Amino acid sequence: MAHKLLLRSFLAWSVLPLVLLGALGAWFALDHGFRWRRAAPDVAAEMPRDEFERRVRGYLLEHPEVIMEAANRFEARQRAHEQTEAEAILKSRAEDVFRDADSPVAGNPQGDVSLVEFFDYNCPYCRQMAPVMLDAESADPRLRIVYKEFPILGPNSTFAAKAALAAHKQGKYVAVHKALFGLRGPVDANRVMEVASKVGLDVDRLKTDIADPAIERAIAKNIALAQALRIDGTPGFVIGSKILRGATDLKALQALISEARAEQ
Repeated sequence: MAHKLLLRSFLAWSVLPLVLLGALGAWFALDHGFRWRRAAPDVAAEMPRDEFERRVRGYLLEHPEVIMEAANRFEARQRAHEQTEAEAILKSRAEDVFRDADSPVAGNPQGDVSLVEFFDYNCPYCRQMAPVMLDAESADPRLRIVYKEFPILGPNSTFAAKAALAAHKQGKYVAVHKALFGLRGPVDANRVMEVASKVGLDVDRLKTDIADPAIERAIAKNIALAQALRIDGTPGFVIGSKILRGATDLKALQALISEARAEQ
């Protein structure tokens, strides 16, 4: 998730001028050491520019924590706004999320709650989540799991995603999925083909099916859906009306599953 943290930091600092304006407004309104008889906007308008800038600079040098506090508050509001938007999109696109025919399903296909995972086979956090997902599945016979191939870490990840979906045509998706997450180190084309052979796939057919344009369209559809849901890193999860970004533990995952059941 490091790329997400860098993106958030960039966005926070790119809006710093706006944040500073907000901080200045708060200064004029609240600072007890600098009182005015007239309204703050009038004072700012009438004050000579150089005097205004001098006072602002002095205040910020004395109170640098105001800058980060304002930036953090702005970022929190942005995240809350994005989450609200994503949840509205989830509601309108529930069929694409939970019932897309191109997305492989594990667990109980008729389960009462669907746990949807967006993942990349080269994501270390997704690999960390693989045993958690298995534990969640084995502990809950009513859980339905939906796999969304979301290869965002380069060509090797894209090849692995295509191969897994191609294996689905031979009824071996889950076997390939588990085997790929059982590997140590980077997953590339050679290792994918080794896995294919070990799980009993017809490798020649697999190579042909990997080139099927329908598989590429399915992956593109997953990527577009993830973007709409503001899932910009892996892993990402959808459970009921909730969207979870990033890895978690079994207890937290099960709590969300229980919450989804209660919503029904």
